[in-house]
Amino acid sequence: MKRNVLKIHPNDNVIVALADLSKGQTVELDGQTYTLTEDIAAKHKFAMQDFEVGAEIRMYNVLVGKAQSFINKGGSINIFNVKHAVDSFELRENQAAWEAPSSVTKFEGRTFNGYHRANGSVGTANYWLVIPLVFCENRNIEVLREALVDDLGYARKHEYQSQTHDLIALYKAGKTIEEILQADYLQSQGEKDAKQKLFPNVDGVKFLLHDGGCGGTRQDAQALCGLLAGYITHPNCAGATVLSLGCQNAQASILQEEIAKRDADFKKPLYILEQQNIGTESELMAQALKQTFVGLIEANQNTRQPAPLSKLCIGLECGGSDGFSGISANPAIGYTSDLLIGLGGSVILAEFPELCGVEQELTDRCLDPEDAKLFSHLVNTYNDRAKAVGSGFDMNPSPGNIKDGLITDAIKSAGAAKKGGTSPVTSVLDYPEPVKKAGLTLLCTPGNDVESTTAEVASGANLVLFTTGLGTPTGNPIAPVVKIATNTKLFEKMSDIIDINTGTIIEGEETIEEAGERILEYAIKVASGEIEICAVRNGQDDFIPWKRGVSL
Repeated sequence: MKRNVLKIHPNDNVIVALADLSKGQTVELDGQTYTLTEDIAAKHKFAMQDFEVGAEIRMYNVLVGKAQSFINKGGSINIFNVKHAVDSFELRENQAAWEAPSSVTKFEGRTFNGYHRANGSVGTANYWLVIPLVFCENRNIEVLREALVDDLGYARKHEYQSQTHDLIALYKAGKTIEEILQADYLQSQGEKDAKQKLFPNVDGVKFLLHDGGCGGTRQDAQALCGLLAGYITHPNCAGATVLSLGCQNAQASILQEEIAKRDADFKKPLYILEQQNIGTESELMAQALKQTFVGLIEANQNTRQPAPLSKLCIGLECGGSDGFSGISANPAIGYTSDLLIGLGGSVILAEFPELCGVEQELTDRCLDPEDAKLFSHLVNTYNDRAKAVGSGFDMNPSPGNIKDGLITDAIKSAGAAKKGGTSPVTSVLDYPEPVKKAGLTLLCTPGNDVESTTAEVASGANLVLFTTGLGTPTGNPIAPVVKIATNTKLFEKMSDIIDINTGTIIEGEETIEEAGERILEYAIKVASGEIEICAVRNGQDDFIPWKRGVSL
């Protein structure tokens, strides 16, 4: 049933507009009527009562801000009259008494077809990695990309090259600037057939360029090696070629130590080549090409086989969030998370700056008191470091977030935390530690979309569910990143980068639970290689290591 307003929790004192509302309009909710004193755009909120200066604003049953000026009943809640505020939190005994959703029975016994590894993990894809240990090797990595991708059949041809040819032809024909700007493109001429893959069981060769490894702190070098080790030992990785210069902070020995921490009996093919030992570029490239090619032959011998859903590890991410994120897409994948955890799987909730204000709920859900202490320490230390350089979690919302209703970090965080569902927290990890327990893991990362997604995959996520209200093309080199729209308008407008629509929840066509089940069904197909999602089709291979300075 179509609604135009929503009160998220019974204890809230603001109402969310699900559609544009006009000044003077009267709306009814739960037997109460409210006359709006100003226009309220969809995704924004209005006051259920008069608020004096200093009065608490509550959403999702948590404190999300305080009034900075008088707000009358029916008035807009905005950045001019409300300031970020959150409740303090304390460590106390676990409060979680949890049961998996009853609909988990629909998925019991289900499997996905994945790539089984020697250590017992299962990949949703099968990639070969080519990695620089230091940015000095980025050019050589690009040389390998040019040598490998096209001839092995992994290049993707797009229509834009043919459009450039059209522009050249118009220019040579003497067309004016106005004629060129008004020219239509025949996209049917565009995309050329890509070459057939030489190794059909290998999904691709991926190149993890970065700007680290040399200067910076030793902590950054250690964290980079840990991150790269997370990708090399990842179930979606068949093996790797690593190029090292030789003199950098991020030494090959540190990488090998980090690999051993994650997989003591590591058996994947791994080729580490050090340029300062080998000598000329031509010799380095010759060795790298031959060893990579041999590794691909071996990787191609692996084929998809059935695996239980407990072998899935899903990363939860949001980016370009809007005022609908916390009431449609985020709680929907939260229900998906609860289903997967009920089936013995693993889920990662990250983005610590976007958990500001819900710390009490999350610490209460920690099964181990030491995890609750660690979460508290990581959150407080992170926020203190941000404040020390003139920032803080309260500065996390982007201009796009604010424009579409997320006016304080607490509002954004309360909605973002819904991605984690309701299950107990089984572990808390610092970046870039690996997931070792089934259930819900809290992973310390920035709120930055790519840095956080990069980290979740390094910790073991073999599939990522990514919600967006404004639209973002983010992907990952080795893990499928499924894009989920919070609203139908976005889904229809940016269909080339969005996979799933949960605007159906806003429109009253589907419940959160129904959407959560639908998303899990979709995820199973993606994990089995049955669906090519938008980020993979578009070649969206975003990869940004987090330097442990301040990043929100």
